[in-house]
Amino acid sequence: MLAHRDFHYSLTVHTDDLAVLHCLRALSVYAQEEGNKRIPFGGTKKADWDNHHHCATFYFTSPRYRAQFQEEAVRLLPRTLSTVVGSSDDNPAEPQDDGGQWY
Repeated sequence: MLAHRDFHYSLTVHTDDLAVLHCLRALSVYAQEEGNKRIPFGGTKKADWDNHHHCATFYFTSPRYRAQFQEEAVRLLPRTLSTVVGSSDDNPAEPQDDGGQWY
C-alpha cells in the first residue's frame, strides 16, 4: 500500500480562479493511477489556497503521473488561468487533518 511519503513528485500551480483550482484537483485524481486518490490534492482546500497566495501543490508517486497531470491541464484549461511555479522530486505529501472535508 502506498503511503504519503511515496507521493513525493510535486508540482505547484498558481491560479486566481477557484473553479480552475477545483479542475486541477480533479485532474490530479485522474493522473494518479494508483493508490489513495485523495493524496495528490491534499492541502489544496480553498482555505489552504487562500493562505498560500492562490498556489496549490499536487503530489504524485511518479514523474509520469506528474507529467500526465500537467499535460492534461495544458490540454483542457486555458493557459492564461494557471501557471506552474515550482516542482520537486523530493517533496513528500503530508497527511491532512481536515476532519474529512475535501473542499
